[in-house]
Formats: sequence, C-alpha cells, structure tokens
Amino acid sequence: MSSSIKKYFIVAGEPSGDLHGSKLIKSIKTLDSKASFMGHGGNLMKNEGMKILEHIDNLSIMGFFEILKHLPRMYIIMKRTINIIKKSKPDKIILIDYPGFNLRLAKKINYLNIPITYFILPQAWAWKKNRTKILNNIIDKNISIFPFEKTWYENNGVAVNYLGHPLAETKHFDESTKSFCDRHSLDIEKPIIGLFPGSRQQEIDRHLPIYIKTVELLRKEKPEIQILLGKSPNIKLPQLPNYYCIESNSRKAMIISNVAIVCSGTASLECAVEETPMVVCYKLSFFSWQLAKILVKVDFSSIVNIMENKQVVPECIQHNMTPKNIISELLPLLDKNSNKREKMILDFAFLKESLGTPGVYNRIAELIINN
Repeated sequence: MSSSIKKYFIVAGEPSGDLHGSKLIKSIKTLDSKASFMGHGGNLMKNEGMKILEHIDNLSIMGFFEILKHLPRMYIIMKRTINIIKKSKPDKIILIDYPGFNLRLAKKINYLNIPITYFILPQAWAWKKNRTKILNNIIDKNISIFPFEKTWYENNGVAVNYLGHPLAETKHFDESTKSFCDRHSLDIEKPIIGLFPGSRQQEIDRHLPIYIKTVELLRKEKPEIQILLGKSPNIKLPQLPNYYCIESNSRKAMIISNVAIVCSGTASLECAVEETPMVVCYKLSFFSWQLAKILVKVDFSSIVNIMENKQVVPECIQHNMTPKNIISELLPLLDKNSNKREKMILDFAFLKESLGTPGVYNRIAELIINN
C-alpha cells in the first residue's frame, strides 16, 4: 500500500449511521493506520478519530413534512459540504444511509470523479424506485446489509455487494446478567419488559407517551412486571415514574428483557438477533402518514417482517398504536410456554442465519480500500 495518507470523507446523518460509521472507520484503520477521516457524523465517529463538520444532532430529521421545515438549513449544509469536498479533495467518499441528503450530494459531486461508496442502501424496494438510477450511474460501490436487497437491486439493474449484516458481529455483553440486574435493582425471576421508543427525539416525543400509558394499564393486570427503558444518546426524556430503569446500552437492555415494545427500524432487528419477542410500533405525524400510505409499496413496517416476507412480529402502526392493542399483542409473549412466543423465537433463528458471519465491517473496509 502507498505510504501517502489516504483521506476519507464520510457522511452519516443519523444515530444508526454514526454507529456503523464508527465501526467502519475502526476497520479501515486496522488496514490503513495512516488513513484520515472527516465529514458528518456523531460522537462515536468522533471517538474513532473523524473530524466532525456537521453533527448528527443537526441532521437527523424524520417525516416527509418535518423535513420541509428544515430545507433552508439543509440547503446551506449541502452547499458547505460540496465546498469542503472540493477543497479537501478526499481520496474516497463513503455515504452511509441517509438517502435524502446523500443521493443529492452524490449527484452534485459526481463531476469531481472521486470514488463513492454507498453503504446501507436506500429502501428503493419500498418507495422511490427511481433512486436506482443514481446508484447505477453515479455510485462506484453499492453495499447492502440485507440479503434480499441484493437480488432486488440486481433485478433492477444495480450491481450490489452483500457482505453480511453488521448485526452478525459477535455480541458484546460485558457484564453478567446478575451484575446488570443488581445495577438496576431488577429481579431476574420476575418479567422484564424492555421499552425502545426510538433513537430520534421526534420518535421519543411521539411514542413514549403511548408506551407510558401502556405500562400503566399493564401494571394493573400484571403488577409484578419490571420496566427497562433503552435510552439512545442525546435524547431528552420526560419525568418518569421511579419504577422505570433507564439503560443507555439498548442492546444490553434487549438481551435482559423477556419481551419488548420496539420502535420500527434497526431496533426491531436487534431484538430479533437477541431472540427477544416483541411488539413493533410506529407513529408518524398525520400528514406524513397520509403521504406514506400513497408512496410506500410494502406490506409490512418492520424490517423483521419484510426480510421474512411474512408477519413474524405483530405491528401496531399509526392509529393502531394504542395501549389496548399493544397489551393484547404483548400478553401472550409474556407466557414463556406460549406457542406464539416459541414460534416467534424459531423464526428469529432463521432470520439470524441470513445475516451472514462476523467480520462484516472488515470485509467492507477491504472492499473500499482495495478496489
């Protein structure tokens, strides 16, 4: 490898992208210790040595109409990003998820002829199928994290690399179950319900009040239940009852929980990998929901159900996201001997097999560096 310092410009606009970006940077550094990194991301990427130009706290926006309110600011960030790329002349550009911004950026910097890798592809199979044109014509390497995506994209004319899903990496639970429960004053013999309302403040504000009401009603029927809430970084929580246990490592909370109420997204897949039965919930603003009904072309909301192409986990979406509905789906899962719980865990095992083997970030790093 050349002794010159390779410069990488990386764009991640959400907490999940920050996580994936940090692990990818770490893998690149093991192969190229002299590599330098700058771009948009969060604290995890910063901790791996990347110079942060725009923090994800200023980039993470969810919802069709919510995005419109922030367009002027995003236009300024886009212009600034292009200027920095032109001046810094990175050797490679890595775009992580965040398609609304990243696909526009790719089009605008295409003329610079800098190799672009897109890691975690837009869900064009769900909506905006025309995004395949940009991926085919502009992106040099497309890297998917879902096995079914490779087939779908290639059937639509886009060459895609599938090297496994990051969740296939070996799990790291660096404390014993007893230690975790002692830390939170949890009784391992009594049921623990994990709450995972989302990684964005918008999601917390919309979901958590419904979660709280659900817990209140559930405790009347099952007073022995214990509540463990997984809190994402940089999230503000309202005042909660003192029986709520707050855990900043959501993955640990998922492992410990007997069942979970989970925001649709990566968290539902994480729960499946940890074989924690769940009810998946999500709620958009009224106008975003109306638009989603017109534009989105998939039968399910949860990636777990989409990957299996059947309902593996129950979904309480939008107007169906009520405490009554959530409790109705959750109660059978609390019974360790119920057929519903056993079948769900069996389906999780099949799903885990499709995610590939550990070493995903290293394989992706090798592909980016050596091609």
